[in-house]
Amino acid sequence: MTLAPTSALKPALTAIINARVVPVLGATIPNGTVLIEDGRIGAIGADLAVPAGAHVIDAAGKWVLPGFIEAHGHVGIHEEANGWAGNDTNEMTGPNMAAVRAIDAVNIDDEGFRDALSGGVTTVVVKPGSGNPIGGQSVAIKSWGGRTIDEQVISESVSIKSALGENPKRVYGDKKQTPSTRLGVSLIIRQAFVEAQNYVRARDAAEVKGEPFTRDLGKEALGRVLSGELAWDQHVHRHDDIATAIRLAEEFGYRLVINHGTEGHKIADVLAEKNIPVIFGPMLTARTKVELRDRAIGNLAVLAAAGVRVAITTDHPVVPVNFLVHQASFAVKEGLPVQTALEALTVNPAAILGLDSRVGSLTVGLDADVVIWSGDPLDLASRAELVLIDGVEVYRYADGFGRVVERATRLSA
Repeated sequence: MTLAPTSALKPALTAIINARVVPVLGATIPNGTVLIEDGRIGAIGADLAVPAGAHVIDAAGKWVLPGFIEAHGHVGIHEEANGWAGNDTNEMTGPNMAAVRAIDAVNIDDEGFRDALSGGVTTVVVKPGSGNPIGGQSVAIKSWGGRTIDEQVISESVSIKSALGENPKRVYGDKKQTPSTRLGVSLIIRQAFVEAQNYVRARDAAEVKGEPFTRDLGKEALGRVLSGELAWDQHVHRHDDIATAIRLAEEFGYRLVINHGTEGHKIADVLAEKNIPVIFGPMLTARTKVELRDRAIGNLAVLAAAGVRVAITTDHPVVPVNFLVHQASFAVKEGLPVQTALEALTVNPAAILGLDSRVGSLTVGLDADVVIWSGDPLDLASRAELVLIDGVEVYRYADGFGRVVERATRLSA
């Protein structure tokens, strides 16, 4: 249920006091204070003086953490309870859709964003789906707070989504067109990057000569991958497909991020040696296709133990986005260290996707995306009781209900 509280809190200065503060980067402060100034973390410590006039939140007995990051979701482009009308995840009219942008299809009023707040998720990296070898451009946004999506954007320069394995070969195999095999999927990607290399060279030469040049949005986007501006988010499950992902990345020199990585544990040493991160999950699913045959929550612990930087994803709506923290809890049960689990929800996805100058930890200068929990967030009985985005209250749990600060209240306060 969504209810609007009586007012939205928008103080210039907020002090959260008497809390167990878990900054993730840095030691836990058993009885700490977090100062928020103009939407950013102003200070954090055990013996901070509360400035006069500050709005004070007494969090005695509570845990305070940075907001969690969903590093691979489809919130807003695969909308809740809207069927085909709300599903804009895959533009499957051609295998190379590098030019399309997730930002152009996200409905920020999707119920999934309200669910995100209830699970302490304050940042969502929204990605196109995995129906195409090259699916399109991702966007990182805050889970709530803007009049339009443009006011919630953290970065449009995040990544391009790509897919290897069963999904694209099934989609285009059913159409009796290329790619219908793993060979064809790789071919599409390699051809696209060769064309992008040629495009970049021709564009740069035209610029030097002062000559006009016709833009191509798809090749332009892939050029940003080649330059390192955008990551290459590779949907991949099987270990042999992960090896292909590495081979292609080394051929063209782009920054590879493994998404899902179901069998990554089989070549964890290779991933660690090559410093390739893995956004792992979803975990709370059945083995619904062949490439998920070796799916196991414990595989994440194997990756982390090998030295791979890991993040966790629900792949919403495959697993509801508010279950992101529960997946971390189950991963701890299967051997993932607690600190690594918290990092996989916060600092790791921020670093992997280039968002760590804004979000991911309770660090002075970062955005004040702060969540007050009733207890240890990895305890299934704990709840997110208060969620702040940019220092502004967007969600509160009280009297048995989660209350989202809705548009009318936010914009009139």
